[in-house]
Amino acid sequence: MLFGIVLALALTSVPLAGGRLTALADVRLRAVWLVLAAIVLQTAIITVVPGGSPWLHRTVHVASYVLLAVFLVVNRRFPYVWLVALGGALNVLAIVANGGVMPASARALEGAGMRPELSGFTNSTALSHPHLLPLGDVFWAPAWMPGANVFSVGDVLILLGAFLALHRICGSRLPGRRRAVPAEPVAPAEPVA
Repeated sequence: MLFGIVLALALTSVPLAGGRLTALADVRLRAVWLVLAAIVLQTAIITVVPGGSPWLHRTVHVASYVLLAVFLVVNRRFPYVWLVALGGALNVLAIVANGGVMPASARALEGAGMRPELSGFTNSTALSHPHLLPLGDVFWAPAWMPGANVFSVGDVLILLGAFLALHRICGSRLPGRRRAVPAEPVAPAEPVA
């Protein structure tokens, strides 16, 4: 939910920075079904059927990121996809290093008002001996905020990449926008004598 709130704020910022949201109508993403499949897989293992085989849940969790990686490769021509991919890669690195679960700091979970799940699969939790914890969910939105949650440096890069891509595509005044360079006037040719 935190991602949704941040993306809604990013959309709101486009017209404020002189961009046109209507430019999004011209965007033609390829293989969107990969993102939808990844969302369905993650929703299934986290919410619908959190119990069951820990090995299967962790494998499906990693597989959902593979689908997202393929989506990014297919759509690599879009601006700042490289930044989104870098964030995703950092997340996958932490998840794979911890057997299919994103490590979270106990402090971040507490700050967000979340309790570690004691039963069933959870995609992010405090682990007794985490690997690469600095790449894990070590940041948090406080419990009093709507959508309070924990997040990682990879998540920050993903959102930053999406924000910058949105503003580039919509032509806002934010830095990083490609501006057309005005053509220099051509001096008339002097007659050859």
